[in-house]
Amino acid sequence: MRQSSNPVFRSLTRLGAQGGAQAGAYQSYQYGQQQAPYNYQAPATSRTLSVDDIVAKTATSLAVLSVTAVLSYLLTASNPALGGVVAMVSGLVGLGLILFATFGRQQDNPAVVLGYSVAEGLLVGAFTNVLTIPFAGVEAGKLILEALIGTFGVFAGMLAVYKTGAVRVTPRSTRVFVGLLSGVVALMLVNFIASFFMAGGLGLRGHGPIAIIFSLICIGLAAYSFLVDFDQADQLIRAGAPQKAAWGVALGLTVTVVWLYMEILRLVVNLNSND
Repeated sequence: MRQSSNPVFRSLTRLGAQGGAQAGAYQSYQYGQQQAPYNYQAPATSRTLSVDDIVAKTATSLAVLSVTAVLSYLLTASNPALGGVVAMVSGLVGLGLILFATFGRQQDNPAVVLGYSVAEGLLVGAFTNVLTIPFAGVEAGKLILEALIGTFGVFAGMLAVYKTGAVRVTPRSTRVFVGLLSGVVALMLVNFIASFFMAGGLGLRGHGPIAIIFSLICIGLAAYSFLVDFDQADQLIRAGAPQKAAWGVALGLTVTVVWLYMEILRLVVNLNSND
């Protein structure tokens, strides 16, 4: 099984090392060195993971996120001073839940997954409001709609690409992807630190050409991340993972959807900014 860049999926694939009925059919793998698979015969009373399980749990996670995002947007729109605070607090809570799910091996816990959806919904709503404040109501709505269409368009497009096999996920391409992603995260950190010493930091999150190029790179990486995530989910199904693993897959896909939406929104705002 290829290793995903998504920490949630990476943790999922390692659960098989525990063995026993709780581990199910998960298998343990590391970059460049495949370990012996853990074979598991599901008890007659249990059911293994299916595509329908993944679709249902992912739809539930995204529905909770969407409803919360709308409420968060309305709240911060009526009181703009709350925007930054809600975004910061909910972002930290979401990060904490991801770390807890990954290192505490709770990624298949529905409460953790739905809690993350609520936290990220608050973040997405507040972030959307903060980013679109400079625009009039109708114009802001147009930018948000463009970002939503772009997000789910990329999601559907990458699913079609994966299903047709037009682009194949390989161990080498995944390693390259992880390297690029690590570089982007490092740049974000450097930009954040630089912002304390100069206005706008390195310009990665401003409104100039550098910010637009950086957003395009992030969108490309998020799009490819879907391919890796789809492949990981497919491998879990083929391995006969337990049904509850659907929550972990839903969590991983939700992480990617949120990242992609925020990057596309940044891009459309930058392209329509007069600054």
